[in-house]
Amino acid sequence: MTPRAHRPGRRTAPAGLPPLSRVPVGGTGPEDVVVDREGHVITGVEDGRILRVRPYGRPVDVEQVAHTGGRPLGLEVLPDGRLLVCDAERGLLRVTPGRGNGAVEVLVDSVAGAPLRFCSNAAAAADGTVYFTVSSRRYGLQDWLGDLIEDTATGGLFRLRPGSDAAELLLDGLRFANGVVLSEDESCVVVAESGAYRLTRLWLSGARAGRQDTLIENLPGFPDNLSRGADGTIWVALAGPRQAPLDWLRQAPVGVRRAVWRIVRPLRVRPRPVARVMGVGPDGRARHDLGRRRVGYRMVTSVHACGSALVLGSLLEDGIAVCAAPVSEDVIS
Repeated sequence: MTPRAHRPGRRTAPAGLPPLSRVPVGGTGPEDVVVDREGHVITGVEDGRILRVRPYGRPVDVEQVAHTGGRPLGLEVLPDGRLLVCDAERGLLRVTPGRGNGAVEVLVDSVAGAPLRFCSNAAAAADGTVYFTVSSRRYGLQDWLGDLIEDTATGGLFRLRPGSDAAELLLDGLRFANGVVLSEDESCVVVAESGAYRLTRLWLSGARAGRQDTLIENLPGFPDNLSRGADGTIWVALAGPRQAPLDWLRQAPVGVRRAVWRIVRPLRVRPRPVARVMGVGPDGRARHDLGRRRVGYRMVTSVHACGSALVLGSLLEDGIAVCAAPVSEDVIS
């Protein structure tokens, strides 16, 4: 019997997000944040730099460890200290951090002869298998909003096996595939579908191997990058709240949606000043829902639990943000 996806109940407001401490990184758009073995935060910014940040000292120590030559998005720390980097312009990369400029190796830059457009996020299994997402085959990073408006459903989840240079498609037709994370026992991989407000699960082993289902749906915003905490919680960054006009527009014919995007594209659309993250258990139930308006930090695209702190990243801001992690569960009814 296939588990039923959890649907969060409607709720007027999340629990209060603890006060945020901003940490400038000397660059714009630290879209994803991960933590290495030494407890340092690793992030990438829009000019192509990969940065190692030691956010707890004064002054904050920021060191460049690589430059991808493109636009780094999702990151994953490998057991040997190297990094997987999803670059929106160059594809799936493997980076060896170094002082100033580490070595950058392209793992995948095309699939079935087509350039890898909008590589978004990656997760690595214990045997070295890499799972990664492509958000859209129609639009690149600069036009991410166009994909959400048109609801192209051209995202995909791919797998790259150790020793192979050819990625295989596992899931197609995803609605803006974004963050990806493996379960603790690696029995399944979970993908954020930003355009569908849900986390989709693909079973990799066991009786349900090869089956696809929904872990949690009807999220209150656009799920972006995912990370897994030490207790198995899947942390979900919500890049922005759901908006009724967009939900309505997606019911319109595709021609109408494309016409709206042509009108909206030249405008400078600013996401709402909301910071919100959620923690979801392996059973699909929400353990934490933390949000706050007008905190001066918007479009949270990543969240990573590090000890007693949560570290947040953003596609728009000029730094990361740090706050206290929740102690008790805030379960959505």
